[in-house]
Amino acid sequence: MSGNNLVLPIVLWGRTAPTHCISSLLVMDDFNTIITGCHDGQICLWDMTPELEICPRAMLFGHTASITCLSKASACSDKQYIVSASENGEMCLWDVNDGRCIEFTKLACAHIGIQFYQFAIGTEREGRLLCNGHYPEILVVDATSLEVLYSLVSKISPDWISSMSIIRSHRTQEDTVVAVSVTGILKVWIITAEVSRMQDMDPVFEEESKPIYCQGCQSISFCTFTQSSLLVICSKYWRVFDAGDYSLLCSVSSDNDQAWTGGEFIAADKVIIWTEDGCSYIYKLPASCLPASEHFRSDVGKTKEGSIPPLVYSIADRSDKQLLICPPVTRFFFGRREPFHKLLIQGDSAGRLSLWGIPDTSPLQPLYTALQVSSTVSLQEAFDKLTPVSAGIIDQLSALPGKEGPIKVTASVYIPSQGRLVCGREDGSIILVPATQTAIVQLLQGEHMLRRGWPPHRTLRGHRNKVTCVLYPYQISPRYDQRSLVSGGVDFSVIVWDIFTGEMKHIFCVHGGEITQLIVPPENCSTRVQHCVCSVASDHSVGLLSLRERKCIMLASRHLFPIQVIKWRPADDYLVVGCSDGSVYVWQMDTGALDRCVMGITAVEILNACDELAPATVDALSHSAVNLKQAMTRRSLAALKNMAQHKLQTLATNLLAADNADKGNLPKYSHNALVVQAMKTNLKDPDMHVLFFDVEAVIIQLLTEEAQRPNPILVSPETLQKSQAGADKGGSFLANKIFKQVKETMKETIKEHLLDEDEEEEEEMRRREEKSKSLSLLEYNLTMDTAKLFMSCLHAWGLNEQLDGICMERLGMLRPHCPISFGLISRGGHMSLMLPTFKLSLATGLKLTLTDIVGKGTYGVSRAVTTQHLLSIISLANTLMGMTNATFVGEHMKKAPIFTKQAKHTADLSSVNLAEKLK
Repeated sequence: MSGNNLVLPIVLWGRTAPTHCISSLLVMDDFNTIITGCHDGQICLWDMTPELEICPRAMLFGHTASITCLSKASACSDKQYIVSASENGEMCLWDVNDGRCIEFTKLACAHIGIQFYQFAIGTEREGRLLCNGHYPEILVVDATSLEVLYSLVSKISPDWISSMSIIRSHRTQEDTVVAVSVTGILKVWIITAEVSRMQDMDPVFEEESKPIYCQGCQSISFCTFTQSSLLVICSKYWRVFDAGDYSLLCSVSSDNDQAWTGGEFIAADKVIIWTEDGCSYIYKLPASCLPASEHFRSDVGKTKEGSIPPLVYSIADRSDKQLLICPPVTRFFFGRREPFHKLLIQGDSAGRLSLWGIPDTSPLQPLYTALQVSSTVSLQEAFDKLTPVSAGIIDQLSALPGKEGPIKVTASVYIPSQGRLVCGREDGSIILVPATQTAIVQLLQGEHMLRRGWPPHRTLRGHRNKVTCVLYPYQISPRYDQRSLVSGGVDFSVIVWDIFTGEMKHIFCVHGGEITQLIVPPENCSTRVQHCVCSVASDHSVGLLSLRERKCIMLASRHLFPIQVIKWRPADDYLVVGCSDGSVYVWQMDTGALDRCVMGITAVEILNACDELAPATVDALSHSAVNLKQAMTRRSLAALKNMAQHKLQTLATNLLAADNADKGNLPKYSHNALVVQAMKTNLKDPDMHVLFFDVEAVIIQLLTEEAQRPNPILVSPETLQKSQAGADKGGSFLANKIFKQVKETMKETIKEHLLDEDEEEEEEMRRREEKSKSLSLLEYNLTMDTAKLFMSCLHAWGLNEQLDGICMERLGMLRPHCPISFGLISRGGHMSLMLPTFKLSLATGLKLTLTDIVGKGTYGVSRAVTTQHLLSIISLANTLMGMTNATFVGEHMKKAPIFTKQAKHTADLSSVNLAEKLK
């Protein structure tokens, strides 16, 4: 859903908070925002009040691997930019205020540390990012374009850099970069104004290289209080060095087999050091480390290192002792401007943030006094505080009596052509439901809340336990039967369903583990493989299951490690399987024989060779309906209106919506007005669902339906009343009647262009449709439904009570019953999605009530979101005002759509009022 379209996401998170195993931490300078990166690649923004209350606000999606480091990327407070890096070399520049991705790039090397550095060129200030990681130099990157400008290179014994620190000199114009390599050699680079201006790739060599015997350095930090000490932390000891000549001042070994992971100076004479298991210790430095003391450097050169042990005076222990998947991340920050907090912050694998305020004075209490936690919250705890609870996509159909939460949705697929959402659940059942109607139930108030079992749905039962994946092959390629739906479960089975009748067609039981993935083979495979789906299972096996022959034509099951990637070489009839240990297996699809198994560079080359193959080009369709497609692809509304007046194009448009039998023969507008995308941050999570509204596509579909609607003078009101029963069966009676008339009269003249089926096939299709109609879900106007849901969510409820009344009573809009989590799509498809808990931070910050938050909160999130919402609501309202019979009134609950003069008058009048208010 990336590109230049105006696409607005709305998120249904469900009651279970997303997994957030924290891997990195950052606090903004103003102490209002905490940013956490996680091992699954997401970034979470947390709001922090001056009273140190924390509340999660939004989640940023864009990285495809674990976040390794975060850093601020701007110095001024009005532009709050951060940069994130992941272990596969991705770097993103984000705006913290609204979660926009401003810039992104991918380098061949992975960073483990980034530091922001600002310098002045005359009156101009420029930002640089100094990056170190799994490569032997320090890369200097432009903080706005993420372009590598130059690098700091080691001439003597180059090696990976473990950690680095920037020492700002106030006396001279030379700043120093101090770094420690993995072999324990300390390197020093001098950055002058001339070096900072460099933009060519000439390397800058180090000024000094000195072994300090600190192998496996975890972190180094410079004392900003005295500007004369350097703290170096290794897993088994920590040391303080003189920043002038890098001579050792003191050294402390760890006891109790604790592994140190980091530390900082919290005062001129105190350091805080933390361990791998989440404990933190505050030490008072000996006099020999303090420049103000007469004993400064008194121990330098003595054989016995650190003869005076520092004094421990406080411990901050982890607040909860639950078993964690990976070590917690601990960082120390102090406010350089108001508020001047000294904060120790810890994030763990359960998505929990804990804060300790470090006091300036040492307590007059016995040693080893535990420092009490100031604030702690996890994502799940924040979700649990919500009232009303955050809704999932089909919660109203999944609630069980006596159970706390609804049955979790574990796999889902949206079928835009039918407007249906298919949800597989953890109890093995599959639910088919109209997507817009189920979203209306979850988000908006109305009489639908009183109906049991609403919206109309169908339940498919066949799996004995959790459904793990669902696939609708026809959506990916029209070569498949549009009735076939394929699902896989933890019961090792793959089931083929008839989506229209709900009938179970076939069960494949060929795997010895739960099904993890279902994939459609590419177009240019052999004819036999083209009618298969590829299934991947947790027993490291891959199957090709033929939907036409109802049998498994190939099972590849010799893989020793979990399967990570499936690729294809259709020209050579090869299926290529990449495993987690780096091995690649090449299978012949036709015979099922293992062609070869390779490792190392050959394996990488084989996988890359599969990527280079371009998909086969599809021949352009020869008939005149292509013109309609071109007009829609170019998205010119004027061209579309002209096209809609032409008879043949009007016929093509009518046939688009006429019936399923002809859907494969006509090109459709490439963008769907609504797409429902299931997402999960981790494989173990239940699905959350994002509704992507394409505003342009909604408008084009409304105009297309307007163009295909006949002149209302031709049909009398009496005819309309008689047709109530007909309209009940499928959409508008008028549309159906005209479809049939035009289709019959013009079928002969354009049969070779539009309807290339044989008579027998048509008859068979008609018979199938007759059979499935009685079992199909309730028909409804999908476009109007989408517009109603969209307008109801976007309207700023609570700002004007009179306008709210008009919207509900006369326009037929529905009021949200909970604050709606909107999102923002930015460059490269990177997304920012508001967490449902954003209303808690709004309420604490602005002292708003729940009703206020529904409207005012929507337009108080960020400027970018507000701009998109205003653009969307004005353009959509203008489109609806220009239509003849547009109305939301009674669209869902009444048996037929209203096309009366009164409804038209009401809609027009109310639309004018709405437009006036918007102005």
